[in-house]
Amino acid sequence: MTYVVIEACIKCKYQDCVEVCPVDCFYEGENMLVIHPDECIDCGVCEPECPAEAILPDTEPDVERWVEVNRTYAEQWPNINRKGETPGDADDWKDVANKFEDHFSDQPAAQ
Repeated sequence: MTYVVIEACIKCKYQDCVEVCPVDCFYEGENMLVIHPDECIDCGVCEPECPAEAILPDTEPDVERWVEVNRTYAEQWPNINRKGETPGDADDWKDVANKFEDHFSDQPAAQ
């Protein structure tokens, strides 16, 4: 089992999860975080820390797609091991639907 970040993170990117991860398996895109599924140790401490409820175990229904999204971008984006700035409008995006189709960026975070 692994944990994955789903579309609820897009444009929210709170990053509270990064602070508690014992293995630094988060990677940062321009407007979303992902977890490298091969690095995650399945401890689950990140899941309750996410205000957007954007982290789920891969055993949840309909999460298979997100395992591949997380794997793909974790191999392209920079690793993050400290909480950075949360977007100022994160709360406005928290409950928006269809964020992957309408707002996802495949670009890495600015370094």
